[in-house]
Amino acid sequence: MFPFVLYSLIYMKDLYLYNSLSKEKELFKPFNDNFVGMYSCGFTVYDHTHIGHIKKYVGDDILRRVLEINGYKVKHVQNVTDVGHLTSDADSGEDKLEKGAKKYNVDIKKLALGFEKEFYDALRLVNVLTPTVIERAASDSAIAKQKELIQELLDNGFAYIKDSAIYFDVSKLSNYNPFSNQSAKEKIVGKREGVLVDPEKKNPSDFVLWMFTKGKYENHIMRWDSPWGEGFPGWHIECSAISMENLGEHIDIHTGGIDHLEIHHPNEIAQNEGVCGHSVVKYWVHHNFLLVDGKKMSKSLENFYTIKDVEERGYSPMDLRYLILGTHYRKQLNFTWEALTGAKNTLERLYSFIDESLKEKNISKNDVKTVSDGHLYEEFINAINDDLNMPVALSVVWETVKSNEDVLTRLGLLRSFDRVLGLKLFDERKLFIKDNSIDLNELPSDIEELVRRREEARLKKDWKMSDELRDKLKKRGYNITDKGKDFVIRKNS
Repeated sequence: MFPFVLYSLIYMKDLYLYNSLSKEKELFKPFNDNFVGMYSCGFTVYDHTHIGHIKKYVGDDILRRVLEINGYKVKHVQNVTDVGHLTSDADSGEDKLEKGAKKYNVDIKKLALGFEKEFYDALRLVNVLTPTVIERAASDSAIAKQKELIQELLDNGFAYIKDSAIYFDVSKLSNYNPFSNQSAKEKIVGKREGVLVDPEKKNPSDFVLWMFTKGKYENHIMRWDSPWGEGFPGWHIECSAISMENLGEHIDIHTGGIDHLEIHHPNEIAQNEGVCGHSVVKYWVHHNFLLVDGKKMSKSLENFYTIKDVEERGYSPMDLRYLILGTHYRKQLNFTWEALTGAKNTLERLYSFIDESLKEKNISKNDVKTVSDGHLYEEFINAINDDLNMPVALSVVWETVKSNEDVLTRLGLLRSFDRVLGLKLFDERKLFIKDNSIDLNELPSDIEELVRRREEARLKKDWKMSDELRDKLKKRGYNITDKGKDFVIRKNS
């Protein structure tokens, strides 16, 4: 491992990232030479994880992998929002966790832990690296840090106490939203939902730091004592508290969805500067949305899909990851089942090339050594270092497969590329080949029966039945590829 990292530091080209603050691609220069502090806004654990969430966190994963292949040591911190996220951006409505507990008729802690597990299970399936630090907003340490920051904001004159809440006073800042360069007076509160302005606020854009458990929140389940009265923290303060507690007052990269550009991230910046007196985050990275058939995903439109839905239709999590890699993180991804089928077939061709090349050379996956030089490697690095341009990086993958390089070199390059792609190209895949070398009895009996019925249909040239049986195998998690009179069948990763 060490020799590769050392070589990377010598070989790598400059890394450029698009910074949402400057609205330009900037040369990446961390605060410390070889260390990167990276914070990602986490999941609000009140409902199911869908494929739109997965797109964002695969994007974060690619960023982390690109940093690491460039030789940086990354400390990746992520929060879990389990308190304080209200249904309206303008500090009104129910707490999403309490709303979820009512919806599913479960204890709020059980709800949070259940959906937190579902979230990280889904990310593991698509091979997202686990963050270095994961901290829940409602943990004792996070609540203590949030209260500490609120007191500092009060002491520094950036916050004020009213009957229902403690608010941040945005008029104390010369540039409240640096992403839009709007002044506080120009800022429209609740732009997305059209909510009314709280009359207790000094300015329409002021936001809650601490909500008191009185009035409409007197029955709020989650509550803590504080020097100012019993209550619970606002949504935005948790990210300032958890990020600075773990990464300090100079953070290299902060990521999130583009929906955070309006309110959540401007509020984080306001809090950070109110406490520290200076800018805390150097680079802001924002991921665009996933659409389904060109529309926003919603349960009412019956286009709300989870990783379980993907698997039940016969696709693997790696098929979904490949599809996500095919669109730049700053562009919208339009998800369709046809597009996922295309990604699946393309990835299957890549797996087949690797498996057949290994068979040709009579070597195992573990025998393949990384290749980290040559013009193809340089093309790949140039692509990923150009603001994580994964579509171009994938084109280099296929250029490598089709190149005139010897087979071992091509395999070695693919192994190196997969450090960023994360497609498990060289993981063990259960492989069954009808070529008299492997007995189909290794398959589960019900799968074996479907395979044999399909073979009978093929011999009779009953292509309709053959296709129907192949679809049934897909739904069971097995992909079958015909090779003349023979075939290859794989169990999805």
